[in-house]
Amino acid sequence: MPVTFEETLRYLPYIYLFVISLIAVIFTCYDKIASKKLPDRRVPEAMLLFISLLGGSLAMYATMRAIRHKTQHAKFMIGIPVIMLLQLAGAVAVWLLM
Repeated sequence: MPVTFEETLRYLPYIYLFVISLIAVIFTCYDKIASKKLPDRRVPEAMLLFISLLGGSLAMYATMRAIRHKTQHAKFMIGIPVIMLLQLAGAVAVWLLM
């Protein structure tokens, strides 16, 4: 049975979240490595926060905790959970409006 366009569209948010989460993990791990070996090639903090804002907040936060990167920076340890809460509130609002 062929898959319809509507069925395909239903999975796009999950695919997007997977891809942006993967990007968040890659950028976070790269920045951890660059902090030791390539200090002039670091990922800007604004870029990390932007990736988090785009939907990679949960993956980035978990990765930062797991590899112990930027855990002393309040901007990340408070900012990313705040972004997660805002994203959750937005998702609930969209779900309720549907």
